[in-house]
Amino acid sequence: MLQPILDKVLAGERINGEEFLQLHAEADVYQLGFLADAIRKRLHPEPVVTYVIDRNINYTDICISACKFCAFFKAPEDPGGILLNKEELEQKIRETQELGGTQILLQGGLHPDKPLAYYEDMLRFMKMTGIHVHGFSPPEICHFAELSGLSTVEVLKRLQAAGLDSMPGGGAEILSDRVRQALAPRKCSADRWLAVMEEAHNLGMRTTATMMFGHVETIEERLEHLQRLRDLQDRTGGFTAFIPWPFQPDNTPLAAGMDIEKSTGYSYLRMLALSRIFLDNFDNVQASWVTQGPKIAQVSLFFGANDFGSTMIEENVVAAAGVHFRLSEEEIQRLVRDAGFEPRQRLMDYTPA
Repeated sequence: MLQPILDKVLAGERINGEEFLQLHAEADVYQLGFLADAIRKRLHPEPVVTYVIDRNINYTDICISACKFCAFFKAPEDPGGILLNKEELEQKIRETQELGGTQILLQGGLHPDKPLAYYEDMLRFMKMTGIHVHGFSPPEICHFAELSGLSTVEVLKRLQAAGLDSMPGGGAEILSDRVRQALAPRKCSADRWLAVMEEAHNLGMRTTATMMFGHVETIEERLEHLQRLRDLQDRTGGFTAFIPWPFQPDNTPLAAGMDIEKSTGYSYLRMLALSRIFLDNFDNVQASWVTQGPKIAQVSLFFGANDFGSTMIEENVVAAAGVHFRLSEEEIQRLVRDAGFEPRQRLMDYTPA
């Protein structure tokens, strides 16, 4: 019964939602890997695996969202909350540049009272260093809009004028409002997340897209997430890459209140391959060594991934959930070569560094 779907994928044709669900239910991991690898080779015939050197700077952990899956945030009244000053920002940027870094992934909690001018000033200061700023996920943009009384597109225009170069796909989790209400009822809706991304694309900003799976969602809701991303990419072409990763339950309020089994490398590889198969209009799919470790990340290169992601000179959110994988540029290059590929440093838009 699977053969017509397998033939369709191998012929480069688009599958629909029902066919995705059938692959999920009936295809074994080898079939999924074979299909995803065939798509990867069609899109990227040269045996090259890209990576970017950057640093994830979380400018604050103070957050009013209180997402149930997050082990990183601090409530506004918590005396242990941080807010980086300009000196700390500059030090982190300079350290990144000394290691060959080309960009900063800038994200933070939803701080209750900082005005939009605060973030504009932060961007102007950062751009004086010459670094590419890949920052502010859609929930942050919605939060800034709510505090300022401006529309999200007006917020985006002001941040872009201040130096925002591109946007990460954080805060997507699962683009289903049932799931979002269960996990993060104070965060923007799925419609709002997608609308902000479309506005950013229309302003000429490139963005990434993500999916955090393996918590309270169903496979149908994972499909809803992928379908909505594919539809938006059809309209704008603004996404450079898709990055799926499994929920990391340790130290999170969600895991404390529910019995959630941690995703395995096997389940991650299946979902990675299914994503590569379904998202036929995404050029790049990124491996998540930050959550899966180096060995599964190597295997990911045969399950649809063509990008090894970032060196992550600094990473705080996943680390707060008890996961502490670290890789240098040299280690990434060695892992890629050992898997039979050529490593190549890139910029955010996937042009060579």
